[in-house]
Amino acid sequence: MRRPSGAPGRRVLAAAGLAALLLLISGCALLGGGKTPADVPDQITVTSPDFGQGLSGVSFSCRGSGRHPVIYWSGAPRATQSFALVMDDSAAPFAPYIYWVVFNIGRQSSDIPSGLLPPGAEQAANSKGTIGYDPPCPANRGHGYRFTVYALNKKLSLQPRSGVKAAWTAIAGSAIARGSLTAVIDP
Repeated sequence: MRRPSGAPGRRVLAAAGLAALLLLISGCALLGGGKTPADVPDQITVTSPDFGQGLSGVSFSCRGSGRHPVIYWSGAPRATQSFALVMDDSAAPFAPYIYWVVFNIGRQSSDIPSGLLPPGAEQAANSKGTIGYDPPCPANRGHGYRFTVYALNKKLSLQPRSGVKAAWTAIAGSAIARGSLTAVIDP
């Protein structure tokens, strides 16, 4: 049976459904509605000596050592009880792609050393489904990756090795401030 002119075909409906699903699992919809990390003040300063002017060689990519960079932060509110760090690529084809989630970083911490985690910090799964830093493999030069530090009003009661959605939702529900650094990691 031919469909009437102007009626959407299965492929169009499937594409629309996929687009709706991607919106649902990305950004604020990933968090199930309500408060999102973007709703909190952007008052934390995030820096890294590994990126200089925002540029990096291959050392933090899949073509280098695969270790994570040093990340520093300052300016968290007094009410901070712990920190979380999320590294993502919001321009990925299935955005956002989460490369790294660290949570329950102690409130006295102000950095994540290269290749190490602060005492007591835990990691959740990334979008690849593995635990820890997933070194990006950019196809093009000049691709940016965002390192966002969230100040949280409590330690998260997530299980170690929690899934990315559970971690993202918990961070969103407890975030009181944030700050980010966008760094270019070249292939």
